[in-house]
Amino acid sequence: MLTFDAHLDLSMNALEWNRDLTKSVAEIRKREAGRTDKVDRAKGTVALPDMRRGEIGLCVATQIGRYVGPGNPLPGWHSPEIAWAQTQGQLAWYRAMEEAGEMVQIVDEAGLDKHIELWNDAVAKNKHDTAPIGYILSLEGADSIRTVRHLEQHYAQGLRALGPAHYGAGRYSPGTHLPGNLSPEGRELVKEMDRLGMILDVTHLSDEAFWEALNLFDGPVWASHSNCRALVPDQRQFADDQIKALIERGAVIGGALDAWMMVPGWVRGTTTPETGGAKLKHLIDHWDHICQLAGNAKHIGIGTDLDGGYGLEQSPADIDTIADLATLPAMLAARGYAKDDIEPIMSGNWISFLRRAWA
Repeated sequence: MLTFDAHLDLSMNALEWNRDLTKSVAEIRKREAGRTDKVDRAKGTVALPDMRRGEIGLCVATQIGRYVGPGNPLPGWHSPEIAWAQTQGQLAWYRAMEEAGEMVQIVDEAGLDKHIELWNDAVAKNKHDTAPIGYILSLEGADSIRTVRHLEQHYAQGLRALGPAHYGAGRYSPGTHLPGNLSPEGRELVKEMDRLGMILDVTHLSDEAFWEALNLFDGPVWASHSNCRALVPDQRQFADDQIKALIERGAVIGGALDAWMMVPGWVRGTTTPETGGAKLKHLIDHWDHICQLAGNAKHIGIGTDLDGGYGLEQSPADIDTIADLATLPAMLAARGYAKDDIEPIMSGNWISFLRRAWA
């Protein structure tokens, strides 16, 4: 079944982790064996061959480059220009993947429909192991946009979705675990996104910036990788009133597989998949909660973030690679989801959203 993952940090992994994602996860783990420079060395779960094996033919693929000012303890770059250059390197990797036939960028409805037809045909003929993976380019955190007037250049490169914030302090908005409104530049950025017809990704926004952005922005809104605060109490998750507001805007919320966001009590760096108990069934718990608020299954999808700076040590215990998303349809059916809802959850809700956004 064609599957759409709305949040993967593919180019970050390629450049900063030095991973050849054209190789399988097993090959990458073998090459990284014994290395300790990253917490998830030899524990990665995402690579292009494994995506194809799991029939993940569509994704939202990110650029990311955080600016950190003096005193900011988070990892990042020491000027917006350096952060911009980093994202341009990431874009160059995506272009190289396109030239190699590994990926294809999707920027409009015609390209989306063409790729879906290609992938459905490849799956029907069992030839999807060589089909290119379609990607929609997104920027996670806006720090690398040097000025608001540069956003149009990013759009010309194919950028179609943007989340103004990431973790901590940001040039355009405070992010996860910080309070506060959009900066003056952030308000201008959101208005420029609206003018260009971009998608606003509200993932990682502070609570105050979340509401301000929704009020300022009239265009399409999604949450690429977020779960429910009612089930895992943390500002990183959405509260019920936020979920209801997103439902009213026609948003889709991508369920994330970062284990600390799936079950309460997970302590990053201490809890393990064995002791924490996070499994794919907990993702369905979050989906159930959103469906109860919505009254239907039209606002949920997949946004794994499985390569977001962690690997097996912080993933559901029943995941080995991203290909294991293929077990979700049977799990959804066992939980009582109708056949007509399962395909939309796996890909159709995101596809319908994009068609509306790009119509």
